[in-house]
Amino acid sequence: MLPSYTVFNPETETFTSIWSNVPKKYEDFYDIYKSDVATFCKNKGVVGKPDMPENVFNVSMIPWMSFEGFNLNLQKGYDYLLPIFTFGKYFFENEKCVLPLSIQVHHAVCDGFHVCRLVQELQDFINSLR
Repeated sequence: MLPSYTVFNPETETFTSIWSNVPKKYEDFYDIYKSDVATFCKNKGVVGKPDMPENVFNVSMIPWMSFEGFNLNLQKGYDYLLPIFTFGKYFFENEKCVLPLSIQVHHAVCDGFHVCRLVQELQDFINSLR
């Protein structure tokens, strides 16, 4: 699975969707991500990077605000089986950096147990970076 995410164009105040390959090492992914953003961020239109593969999942950001809950309502979303991850604006609380995360999944393919496992593995990964 590859992440598909939007990039904000401040000149037009619009978003364009791009995706990035994911190698095994985070540092390599980050270099690819930065290169993709620099290459495609000025594109106009919904699809900024061509040839999006079928095996993508959506990651969106709302870096201007924090939230405690977030929900997307997809028209005819009962057929949309991929997870959607939405991050908000980070903030500091008790000397810890907090990053809001909303995960929307279709219950036909994922249970709360699996979402909790993913969140714990993500937290463990973040903790390992310290």
